[in-house]
Amino acid sequence: MARPRSANHDLKRDQILDMAAQCFAERSYAAASMNDIAQALGTSKARLYHYYESKDAILFELLGRYTERLLALIAQAEAAAQRRGLDERAALHELLRTFLGEYETSATRHVALLHATPFLPEVEREQILDRQRDVVSAFTRFLRRAYPGRVTDANQTAVTMMVFGMINWTFTWLRPGGPMSYADFADEVIVMLERGLAARDAEPSQDPGDSTIRN
Repeated sequence: MARPRSANHDLKRDQILDMAAQCFAERSYAAASMNDIAQALGTSKARLYHYYESKDAILFELLGRYTERLLALIAQAEAAAQRRGLDERAALHELLRTFLGEYETSATRHVALLHATPFLPEVEREQILDRQRDVVSAFTRFLRRAYPGRVTDANQTAVTMMVFGMINWTFTWLRPGGPMSYADFADEVIVMLERGLAARDAEPSQDPGDSTIRN
């Protein structure tokens, strides 16, 4: 009978993942080594191998946990919207605030997701990419429900990627404790959507022969 893992064992794994994410963000995944991670943890490489058999194994668990977390946040946002009786736009706003709140505390994991996924072995890489696709699909559903007259089969990918373009790179410039908080930035994104997508959603279709430029 296999011996159950101790709580301390899981705690150590959490600490390793935290430090590995930091090393990958600072050095890049390709440049960071198991020795670098071990030194950052103040332990030996042999001790690190007791928990993970390779750097790829660390990355896979790191990205696996993070993508699971993002999918859980989507489920939580949907449940909160139903519980509070939010309309479709308010539900989308809840999702955006939830994701940016997560990004504020998981910048190094997000960097790994964006930059290190291609380094995984094929099978593991496809698992992570499938979860990323699930996240994108969920955002598309939220957007289509929020702006049914604006987000269509033809442009849904472009609109969804536009939203991710606004929120996914905050780690490069938005700093906790800076002049703008992540919560404030979430409000800015929401205003951008409401004044852009919502305004277009409410407009009648323009006659292609009408060359008048609307303000």
